[in-house]
Amino acid sequence: MKLDKQELVRLLRTQGDNDTAAQVESRLPDEIDTDRDGGALDAIGLDGTQLMAKLAGGGFGGTLAP
Repeated sequence: MKLDKQELVRLLRTQGDNDTAAQVESRLPDEIDTDRDGGALDAIGLDGTQLMAKLAGGGFGGTLAP
């Protein structure tokens, strides 16, 4: 899955996770590919599968609505 780095940074900052947002900004390309960049995401503490689920649910820390 591909996602925009700035969108991910915005979601992280919205949830108050500024440290992870800063790491995403400095370590990842502008377009993040969860397959290609899986190792970098793991190093930051973002699991690709969980990341996709959270994005699909409307953001980090959100709950999935039925």
